[in-house]
Amino acid sequence: MLNEDNLKKLETLRGRFQTSQSLTLPVLWMIQEQYGWISPEAMEYVSHLLNLPVSHVYGVVTFYTMYNQKPVGKYHLQVCTNVSCMLNGGEELRDHICKRLGVSPGETTQDKKFTVTEVECLGSCGTAPMLQANDDYYENLSLAAVDELLEKMK
Repeated sequence: MLNEDNLKKLETLRGRFQTSQSLTLPVLWMIQEQYGWISPEAMEYVSHLLNLPVSHVYGVVTFYTMYNQKPVGKYHLQVCTNVSCMLNGGEELRDHICKRLGVSPGETTQDKKFTVTEVECLGSCGTAPMLQANDDYYENLSLAAVDELLEKMK
């Protein structure tokens, strides 16, 4: 499942990591970057590739919110609702985005353009409320700023 470039990266990583278990996170990241999500078949593949139990790989994928367990839209909006963000309007932000897009948290719009995910923490507590859109952080958000961001993405 890994393309040739990623297999070369894996071989380089094998020299830097002492155990196959420690390769789980970077290999899953490569799979996700290549396919956009991590399917059950991909988890089995990683298990065989690293000679680890499938249960270990599954446990890693389901523990970390950074791994997508189903396909996501072109724009993956991860809205933080942990304590700092919640206290500064993170839940209202989430609800506003979902209402505007006509989806619930965890869903993708019918046109496959947006997926909205509620996440526990993105490590930007001092700039709450915030969200991550694909790999970019948007901080100190207001409802108006979110509306402007969504318009730019359309």
